[in-house]
Amino acid sequence: MYYFASDVHLGAGDETFARRTEQRFVKWLDMVAKDAEGIFLVGDIFDFWFEYKNVIPKGFARTLGKIAELSDRGIKITLITGNHDMWMYDYLHKECGVEVFFTPQKISIYGKELFVAHGDNMNIKNQPILRLMNATFRSRIARKIFSWLVHPDIALAFGKWWSGKSRKSHSMEQLTASSLDFLIDCGRDFKNNNPTTNYIIFGHMHYPYEFNNEGLRVLFLSAWEGDVKYAALNKEGNIELKTFAV
Repeated sequence: MYYFASDVHLGAGDETFARRTEQRFVKWLDMVAKDAEGIFLVGDIFDFWFEYKNVIPKGFARTLGKIAELSDRGIKITLITGNHDMWMYDYLHKECGVEVFFTPQKISIYGKELFVAHGDNMNIKNQPILRLMNATFRSRIARKIFSWLVHPDIALAFGKWWSGKSRKSHSMEQLTASSLDFLIDCGRDFKNNNPTTNYIIFGHMHYPYEFNNEGLRVLFLSAWEGDVKYAALNKEGNIELKTFAV
């Protein structure tokens, strides 16, 4: 089995809320590890992550330890960064055995072709401010300058504030299935250019949903507030959204 989850936002909220979220996530990892060949973490696993050369954010000990344990057991852990945890270098790879990608990935599993992406920075050509912000935050030069000039304590305090502000504004949106149309359009374009694609998986929107029409199948993963929706792909090549209850 291969499993897909996103938008855990570890570290979000107060200390009690953050600890409860991490405990749930570790419990989920233990559950899926019973038959997992691979686990895909599809962005925003951390509510904020800024990695210096010799400094990483404190916390997440249970998560990092569990991921390292599963990796050591031979379970392939893959992380595709999201807009909250794009500022990674090589810590998770070196210390925990995680394969980290900074762009959407086309992959083949059990004879099926999948396109997996967090979903941010896609289909935003008509949003110049968002495009500028994304380009700035993803700039290696900007990240280097920031790390040279800003003390880690200040950087992480700012990042936690900024991520919380972004997440709260996102959660206040009145999302419906039609809110996902811009990513479904991205999926449709990708499918047209890659007709052998069987499944497309997105996170980012915090709205679990499955679109299945005219040969296009797009699955949206949930956030981790309330019941969690994650995707599972079995050895027969069938995929479905499953629920991990509170």
